[in-house]
Amino acid sequence: MERVERDIVEPVGQVDLEERKLEVFQGLKKMIFQLQEWLLEKGFIFLLIGFLLGRALILSHLTPFALPFFVAVFMLRRESAPLAFIGILAGSLTLSIEQISYSFATIMLFLVAHRLFRNFAKQDTISLPFLVLFTVLAVDFGLAYIQNSYVLSGYDVLMGAIEASLAFVLTLIFMQSIPFLALSKRVKSLKMEEVVSLIITLASITSGTIGWSLYGLSIEHIFSRYLVLVFSLISGAAIGSTVGVVTGLIFSLASVASFFQMSLLAFSGLLGGLLKEWRRLGVSMGLLTATLLAGMYSENGIPLAPSMYESLVAIMFLFLTPKMVTDQLAKLIPGTAEHSKEQQQYLMKMRDVTANRVEQFSEVFQALSKSFSHFNVNSLDESEEREVDMFLSHVTEKTCQTCFKKEQCWATNFQQTYQLMTDVLYELDAGNEKLSQKLTKDLEKHCFRPKRVEEAINQQLTYYQANQKLKKQVYDSRKLVAEQLRGVSEVMSDFAEEIQRERENHHQQEEQIFEAIESFGMEIEHIDIYNLQKSNVDIDMTVPYSSNQHGECQKLLAPMLSDILGDNIVVYKEECEGGLGGVCEITFRSAKAFAIETGAAHAAKGGGFVSGDSYSTIELGAGKYAVAISDGMGNGERAHYESNETLRLLQQILKSGIEEKLAIKAVNSILQLRTTDEIFSTLDLLMIDLQDATANFLKVGSTPSFIKRGSKIIKVEASNLPIGILQEFEVDVVSEQLKSGDLVIMMSDGVFEGPRNVENNDLWMKRKIAELETDDPQLVADLLMEEVIRTRAGDIEDDMTVVVTKISHNLPKWTSIPMNISFSKNKKKIS
Repeated sequence: MERVERDIVEPVGQVDLEERKLEVFQGLKKMIFQLQEWLLEKGFIFLLIGFLLGRALILSHLTPFALPFFVAVFMLRRESAPLAFIGILAGSLTLSIEQISYSFATIMLFLVAHRLFRNFAKQDTISLPFLVLFTVLAVDFGLAYIQNSYVLSGYDVLMGAIEASLAFVLTLIFMQSIPFLALSKRVKSLKMEEVVSLIITLASITSGTIGWSLYGLSIEHIFSRYLVLVFSLISGAAIGSTVGVVTGLIFSLASVASFFQMSLLAFSGLLGGLLKEWRRLGVSMGLLTATLLAGMYSENGIPLAPSMYESLVAIMFLFLTPKMVTDQLAKLIPGTAEHSKEQQQYLMKMRDVTANRVEQFSEVFQALSKSFSHFNVNSLDESEEREVDMFLSHVTEKTCQTCFKKEQCWATNFQQTYQLMTDVLYELDAGNEKLSQKLTKDLEKHCFRPKRVEEAINQQLTYYQANQKLKKQVYDSRKLVAEQLRGVSEVMSDFAEEIQRERENHHQQEEQIFEAIESFGMEIEHIDIYNLQKSNVDIDMTVPYSSNQHGECQKLLAPMLSDILGDNIVVYKEECEGGLGGVCEITFRSAKAFAIETGAAHAAKGGGFVSGDSYSTIELGAGKYAVAISDGMGNGERAHYESNETLRLLQQILKSGIEEKLAIKAVNSILQLRTTDEIFSTLDLLMIDLQDATANFLKVGSTPSFIKRGSKIIKVEASNLPIGILQEFEVDVVSEQLKSGDLVIMMSDGVFEGPRNVENNDLWMKRKIAELETDDPQLVADLLMEEVIRTRAGDIEDDMTVVVTKISHNLPKWTSIPMNISFSKNKKKIS
């Protein structure tokens, strides 16, 4: 029974303890927020900073910090300027009555001068430091002139000029630092000059504690070392030593006895930054080591024990500093891991926002495409009926309106009259010059003026046909817009998916490749891995430039990567900058499984220079290869322009990522709508996937193609009208699986139909292709062209084009070099 009670009591006690911890944490968090609101939002931090800067000295009696600080607060946080003014006067009062008088005089003179010259200064931020400079000079010279019995010595002029110059520089520094100290805006990151300005500001504030001590320990030494510890922890040796030098320099200017602190702070910042990998313990060890060495080898007789105690107190403050504070500060300083992470998160957020916007645009285009493609059959029928009614109304105005049988035709026999007039309209609209015998007899039997009615319908028919043609063009334009919007929507949707693909973290693989290649004796400066997917490897590498290069990248680096990654890697791009210290930027990509080699032969009609045929080979980014032939109607420049324009449009649309069937329809619509002339062209398109050698033949009005596989000849054909004739047509896609060694022969009608005295062009062409003893694409194209021209005794009666494509395995030029390492990829080992 006691054991059960104990088991019940203990969990209840644990729950109470967790609740108390939570209450304490929430209370502490609330207190921090209240303190932050009191200090930052209400501006009491300027009261504290003003107090310290008001009593900060340079060269024992110069105080150049007070006025620049007040000016920066006055310009950037005017509502907090009274608190800064009170703080400066309170700090100056701790020094002397003369000092508070000086501070009060400089601030008042600045306010008066600013009020007077405000209307003349267009940009206060530019003229402000000069106004501070002249204010300090005026007060210094005036006070010196009065104190020295109306005599101004050279020493007074020199010291006034020094103090005014320092005030000029400090104004610029404080103008950059005050926004950060006040947190008046969210700062994404600090520039290097802003970091230095912040360090000088913090060191100047710390110098206001000179002369303070607690239990024999110097306050300025504790806070200066604490400042060095924080910056060494968050940003490393460079910034840490910079903080040490700047803080020590300001201390030494304030008091020559503090010159020794410069070396101690700089050395501790350097050691702490080098040991920052051990976090707070590492930078603490750096400070203790620097303090110990500086104390042991100092010639100034400074006691070691107090200096060690001051360092220990600074270390204690470092360990009491919340990690949240150091992390937030580290995010603002360039070069830190936290800053890089913050930038990556910002870029990821921007990437997601961009992807979402692109996806939204894709949805908008998809909706517009549906809206344009939506077609109401009922509304079309109603529109057709209205147009017929309007047509007949115009005809009746010219014929039936003055006829005495009007009432009998349109009141008594309306349906019969309407149907008869409609039949006449449709028969004449069909292109018949005369009406059929039956319809003529019915019209003469029913109508009193048949010839006049027929003439009126013929006259009105021109307007009717023009209206119908305009409607068809509008409909065709809507279809074109709908299809293009749908294609753009698909491309943007794919682009949004690509944007959202993050670059994987390949640090471990980069190190493995780096070590493996360097162990082989080659020098590498940098490696970036973007993709390690099979057949889609993408690696950038930076290597030193060598004046006596002999293709080491193709002969050594690519084969080594091929063995490490288990893929056929080739040099995709190489850019070198020669000279001393030059480098080469190399891009390595996976080689395609199949290679393409093409040959072409073409001739213009009658041996002319301008052919109506055009051909093109296009390597697309998705691992596809396109070969296209277009034959423009007729011959000469106009036909060449049509065929070349067809291929140009097709190439641009295919490169944008739109699917090939939709691309052909788009080209067809564009060619049809851009001119009223009866101009058309054929299109023969071959799309080859270089990874698996699948081929898609898309033929629009073109002649058959042939595949030569050893002694076997395969014919590929389709039955579409030429492009640009009809708006509505379906693109026939014929798919074939190609093999290594296949020859794909594509030709225009001038070659296929060119042989004279040949009854069956198919059999003749297959026989000539089978008789070829070479597999060189260029030779095959030349031989076929020569055979066709020979059959016509050298006459070229039409434009002729032959394009031959050879498919072969992509064999690496250099064999892989065995590296004898196991490469880790996604926690799987591959050889």
